[in-house]
Amino acid sequence: MTELNETKTELEILYEDNHIIVVLKPQMTACCPDESKDDNLFDQVKKYIKEKYNKPGNVYVGLVHRLDRPTGGVMVYAKTSKAAARLTEGLQSGDFEKKYLAVLCGTPDTQRGKLCNYLRKNTVNNMVYICTPSEEGAKYAELDYKVIESKGKYSLVEVRLYTGRTHQIRVQTAGISHPIYGDMRYGGALAQKGKLALWAYSLSFLHPITKERLKFIAYPPEAETPWKAFELSKAVEIK
Repeated sequence: MTELNETKTELEILYEDNHIIVVLKPQMTACCPDESKDDNLFDQVKKYIKEKYNKPGNVYVGLVHRLDRPTGGVMVYAKTSKAAARLTEGLQSGDFEKKYLAVLCGTPDTQRGKLCNYLRKNTVNNMVYICTPSEEGAKYAELDYKVIESKGKYSLVEVRLYTGRTHQIRVQTAGISHPIYGDMRYGGALAQKGKLALWAYSLSFLHPITKERLKFIAYPPEAETPWKAFELSKAVEIK
């Protein structure tokens, strides 16, 4: 249940306790400070905590995982260093379950599938490429996908990530010639111009202190193109 926000902030809070805070990241908002110096979700969380609890001095917030700037959805931040360390351990051990909804251009040949590639990042142009395992900087990338619904030239898919590589879903779906709607960077002529249709809709992990498994689900903006063409409630999680 979303906790009511009593301070002046644009944060959409899905859950909060003494150890963690789960928020909804808007698209085109960075999840942490970067070279652009733009307003970002990390600083918004710090400001919210400082104002709500009237904390003096610097406020601790731990960045546990990331979402690309064009991607919206569920994120968890730690409120203590102990929680941050334990959440990071859970992320590295595979405890986190991260699932996305995406609208692809076209429909994959199979209703369900697994994509396994090696990816390398070019730091000069900030692009990620599919490569061979022997190339310098190659990192293994794996995901599952399930086609939920197809309408005309587009399809709604659920994606479960097993690795968290930069631009992973965007690169791997473009690699099978079904780029994400709005992804002109990786989709080129195959992609449709518009806001990137990629949303981190489900996040599950063990609470760093209580060890209770928590799960948070938030659907993308259903009134926006191309999401409005699909019944998002039909999303069925990959088992």
